[in-house]
Amino acid sequence: MTATISTGMGDITLELLPEAAPLTVANFAEYAKSGHYDGTIFHRVIDGFMIQGGGFTPDMNQKPTRAPVKCESQNGLSNKRGTVAMARTSDPHSATSQFFINTVDNAYLDFTAPTERGWGYCVFARVTGGMDVVDAISKVSTGFSGPHQNVPEEPVVIKSVVVS
Repeated sequence: MTATISTGMGDITLELLPEAAPLTVANFAEYAKSGHYDGTIFHRVIDGFMIQGGGFTPDMNQKPTRAPVKCESQNGLSNKRGTVAMARTSDPHSATSQFFINTVDNAYLDFTAPTERGWGYCVFARVTGGMDVVDAISKVSTGFSGPHQNVPEEPVVIKSVVVS
């Protein structure tokens, strides 16, 4: 199962990992198939860490989401460079539509224990093409947009996400 994230800076191809994170992959695929990601942006970009998107429009309005998905971070996958994980709040079971692509190895984001801090972030995919696009996005100039920081000064738009 694959997904193609088409952005204004190029395409990113993912291998989805439903054997490791079935609920998370199904959640991501449903958002993609419904068109939720079309016209959203990478709204949080931190060079040397990750790029995050899937929840905000270019004017930084948050899109409505479905119910959160159960965290599947106990799947043995690590937040290594080029992996994709679900973003969430401090509640480990709060992930909805937002995801991030690790631009470096971030093992400290991995599951360690079923506690608030130990749950980590669920890896559900890996980049198989377009890591150069991910790296280019990670280098864009960022600033503040209202209360949000690390927001690209020029929106990096996700044109579509197609799952096949």
